[in-house]
Amino acid sequence: MSEKNRLQLFREEREQLNEKTLNLDHLGIKRFFNIDANTYRKGALDSKTKELLGLVASTVLRCNDCIDYHLEQCANAGLTKDEIVDAMNVALTVGGSIVIPHLRRAVETIEMLEEEGALSD
Repeated sequence: MSEKNRLQLFREEREQLNEKTLNLDHLGIKRFFNIDANTYRKGALDSKTKELLGLVASTVLRCNDCIDYHLEQCANAGLTKDEIVDAMNVALTVGGSIVIPHLRRAVETIEMLEEEGALSD
């Protein structure tokens, strides 16, 4: 049996910690989680565009967990690697060179998603 990669471990940890957080049974926390989930549903903007916006914002804010999450959501929404890379270029332009380490990690995550067959060219 092969060892789990960073993305697989992230998914498991995120699920476990989300469950623990929601089990705190705090109304404000539950409401925020609900707002977050509803934000990415189709509205005036489609879900693909919203996920790209989330990816760019997460990259500029330099949150690796958020970047991984949005990369996976972009793949699930049917975005292509080329579309995602183009959005990452926007993030790099807006965020500047301090974004480069996060871009490197994003490239690794994209490769993992490709290996899983979750992301197309």
